[in-house]
Amino acid sequence: MKRRIHIDGRSLTRAQFDAVAREGAAVVLESRARQRMIRSRRFVESLAAKQEAVYGVTTGVGRLSTERIEPGAARQVQINLLRSHACGVGEPLGANETRGMLLLRANGLATGLSGVRPLVAERLCEFLNRGLLPVVPSRGSVGASGDLAPLAHLGLPLIGEGEVVYRGRRMAAAVALERAHLKPLTLEAKEGLALVNGTEAMLALGLLALREAEILVDTADVAGALSLDALRGSPVAFDPRFGSARPHPGQRVTANHLLRLNHGSSIRKSHRNCARVQDAYSLRCMPQVHGAVRDALAFAARTFEIEMNSVTDNPLVFAEEGEILSGGNFHGQPLATALDLMAIALAQLGSISERRIDRMVNPSVSELPAFLAESPGVESGFMLAQVTAAALASENKILAHPASVDSIPTSGGKEDFVSMGMAAALKLRSVIVNAGEILAIELLAARRALEFLAPLETGRLAARALDRVRAAAPAARGDRSLSGDIMRLAERVRAGEIAAILSRTGGGR
Repeated sequence: MKRRIHIDGRSLTRAQFDAVAREGAAVVLESRARQRMIRSRRFVESLAAKQEAVYGVTTGVGRLSTERIEPGAARQVQINLLRSHACGVGEPLGANETRGMLLLRANGLATGLSGVRPLVAERLCEFLNRGLLPVVPSRGSVGASGDLAPLAHLGLPLIGEGEVVYRGRRMAAAVALERAHLKPLTLEAKEGLALVNGTEAMLALGLLALREAEILVDTADVAGALSLDALRGSPVAFDPRFGSARPHPGQRVTANHLLRLNHGSSIRKSHRNCARVQDAYSLRCMPQVHGAVRDALAFAARTFEIEMNSVTDNPLVFAEEGEILSGGNFHGQPLATALDLMAIALAQLGSISERRIDRMVNPSVSELPAFLAESPGVESGFMLAQVTAAALASENKILAHPASVDSIPTSGGKEDFVSMGMAAALKLRSVIVNAGEILAIELLAARRALEFLAPLETGRLAARALDRVRAAAPAARGDRSLSGDIMRLAERVRAGEIAAILSRTGGGR
């Protein structure tokens, strides 16, 4: 039986989001949220009956907000909003992303501040529970009034239009609804507007990316610990007193990870009294660099957790106070800034990993066979693996350019400053893939380097990570194509198999 997540607009957690978006948990609207929505809806209907000027209820939207809507046209206006705003292009969002959007939009409506009937939120839940996933093109949002185009594509199937993926097949929404024994919704005043206004697309992508990013920074600690031993580095720089002197939370976490991973290393014991005083920054400053990434992700997490239980459409209905207020909660700037920060942080994580790879393959500094080849000259070893890492790191530097500093006016100048939050979310996906592949290369290089130091062994916990690397890419003598090894290991990196070493049990996260 599927796990059931109850939503009320106020208490959704990241774990619950993951359960729905990644694992397909069922979603149920709480009865208390339903009652709030009913009260709010009654207030909207009373204003609509009086024909008071209410944005999106008795008026047009955007630059057309000065146009009055006659009562008889209210339903058609809501349908037209979905149709006209569904202008997205590009490859569709994935199933996890679409499930996340459905959940977040339903949860936002559940607060009762949007003025829609409970039926609308319940139908979004029904789409999730029955596996009806709207086809949502990924491009077309500037993050101004939220993610207008993506949300319009998300909402169209509710009225029997657009496309969905149902039981593994892409088809017309009308056909899928019939097969699922659901009738198309007839939208009432404000409901189409409430469906298209919001930040749920960029937020869904951000929440999914955040989990992967947290896995990557843990993986970077594991890879860095292996590289440290492979290069006969010193763990002195990870002494807890450095963290007390500069108490950034992320720095302390990474330093502790590195000490745990290399505890018991016979490699460390073998060079404890060597002449080297300090290691290169890519080794010595891992707590500071990886830690800064952790702190950036913590900022993004706080931002996303607030947004998960926020109302981001417009106008908002405050039924108890008897007011409908038009404002800018749909603007994506808080998310766009956090998404860009994540891309910058993960680009840095990939860059420092690439520098450690270079130190292992570079015979000028490694004290290891040139390019980790068994027969340098006859073989090239990891020469081109480092080149691939360099290419990925440099691509991430380009992708790390912030989207949120850009703006382009839309809607006849009414929306004259936009966030570009969806652009930030989309390019973040590429940064994550690239960073995972760089870390996979580092893990492979460290595995090869440590083989040259046998019979000396790395730390006990780090050795368990080596076992997982070997399982993904068995060792082989001589040159061979490393592409398959890199890709297989990168998949395991993204799945959290290497990062899981840092849990107390060594199992999943």
